[in-house]
Amino acid sequence: MKLLLINPNTTASMTQKAAVAARKVARPDTEIIATNPAHGPYSIEGFYDVAQCLPGLLEEAARHKDVDAVIIACFDDTGLDAMRCLVDVPVIGIGEAGYHAASMVAHRFSVVTTLSRSVAGITDNLMRYGLATKCASVRATDIPVLKLEEGDPACLDQIRDEIRAAISQDKAEAIVLGCAGMADLMQQLSAEFGIPVIDGVSCAVGLAEAMVAAGLSTSKAGAYAAAVHKRPAAELAQ
Repeated sequence: MKLLLINPNTTASMTQKAAVAARKVARPDTEIIATNPAHGPYSIEGFYDVAQCLPGLLEEAARHKDVDAVIIACFDDTGLDAMRCLVDVPVIGIGEAGYHAASMVAHRFSVVTTLSRSVAGITDNLMRYGLATKCASVRATDIPVLKLEEGDPACLDQIRDEIRAAISQDKAEAIVLGCAGMADLMQQLSAEFGIPVIDGVSCAVGLAEAMVAAGLSTSKAGAYAAAVHKRPAAELAQ
């Protein structure tokens, strides 16, 4: 099967990091097609960046017709609903996948993310998915997204500090890493802390494969009805 892994921002190094994580867990017969838009913000850190990236995200996704599922590799699950209107195949956000996986391996989990401004969007999504009561806390490291690409040991120490606090203060039994830029840290941090430390990219791949194998597609009966391209009002008046 073919899975389209699309990073909504324009930073190719982050796209490749997510692709490596995805290919590590994918089935031997699964092809991961990793891409990002040519135009849009270089990182997604809050509501404004989310709005800015949507046109490029949808345009890039529309270029890839022959895929069996789509994974949105942004922890905000950027454009998730719009993408489900655009395509018939299953669409999974890495935030959504990480939360659901955590809720099935732990009674309570915490999210460790990047900037404080991202906490509101994450909290909104947890409520929307019905998982807010399972989440002990959402903790921000205040590490800019692109700083994660530098491999600075100080960044890893900041992430460790928030994980320790989530375990000791919030009684978290699992941790969800709140950024695709943290995808390469799952195994190392799980081993260090002795609890599940979850990367949404890896979880999204497994969910996508399972949904494709089960023959599932996105319902077009209501909210996710097929997208209709609407011409500008000025063109209609001509």
